[in-house]
Amino acid sequence: MNARVAAILVLLLAVLGGAALLSQRQDAARQPDAGALGQPLLKGLKAADVAAIRIVEPGATLTLKRKDDGWTIAERGEFPASLATVRDFVLKAIELKAGQSEALGEKDRARLQLDASATQVEFQGADGKPLARMLVGKKYFKRDPDDPAKAPADGRFVLLPEAPERVFIVADPLAQAAAQSRLWIDRTAFKIEKVGTLELRHPDGSGWRIERSGDNADWKLAGGAPAGMKLDTSRANAASYMLSQLELADVAAPGAKDTGLDAPTLIRATTLGGARYEIKVGKLAGDDYFVSFTSSADDAKEKALAQHVLLVPKSKLEDTLRKRDEMLEKVQPAGK
Repeated sequence: MNARVAAILVLLLAVLGGAALLSQRQDAARQPDAGALGQPLLKGLKAADVAAIRIVEPGATLTLKRKDDGWTIAERGEFPASLATVRDFVLKAIELKAGQSEALGEKDRARLQLDASATQVEFQGADGKPLARMLVGKKYFKRDPDDPAKAPADGRFVLLPEAPERVFIVADPLAQAAAQSRLWIDRTAFKIEKVGTLELRHPDGSGWRIERSGDNADWKLAGGAPAGMKLDTSRANAASYMLSQLELADVAAPGAKDTGLDAPTLIRATTLGGARYEIKVGKLAGDDYFVSFTSSADDAKEKALAQHVLLVPKSKLEDTLRKRDEMLEKVQPAGK
């Protein structure tokens, strides 16, 4: 073999070797990251260190802050957040494991909603510096559902800012990773128990008033009922009882407009113990009413709630908002 042929063979081997190496690297990029498989996704995150959680979606931001007496939502006038919900979300984040992992191309970012449409989640320490961050993208389904918007997901596509070239699939759908206050609020509402008098006034002036002398006494309709009619005691009981079963659906942003509370329906209730409540019921927003209230009761939680415009489910107020004729029933003639 002469020197010229030997040189050609060496060059050919170098080219083939380089191609093999390139192919090997490309294959590795397509394969799951075996080193990360099953490892904590947000390494080093500790529940005790988390002082705030910031969630950013396109057009919405929600910031949860840890206070001495619990957690609050900054964008809702420091309204109380559910401690159980916050704790559950933090623990889920800590327990997230890296499942399937693949290289992420630019075209994949939009498809997996890991571009500008992603939900950004940042856990912050007491100094305001980030402890861990992740971008939460599209829901992951093992099988294509008929309606992805309603179907329970099997997981979620997640990207870590420090590893932007890879996408991870986690086994938790991360339903709480959203900047919607209704997912985070403490739903405990003010509750009016043992009502003695209850009055309803609609914006047009119509309404009714019922009263009773004791907890087991019969309800009486102020002004009496028309001939052949009487107060439906079951509906009177329901109207007062539901005021002890109120719960919150959401809380409005400070300065919310078009709530209908400038011309509300009024509910006035006095308990047998003498506490007085005035509830303003505004417009219906979806399945919830805008509500504000005042109370003479010496209750710290009620005083805090009274500083906000609340959203209460329609189902919790519809028995109390009945019109006067709906509170009546026909009197059965004697002997029948």
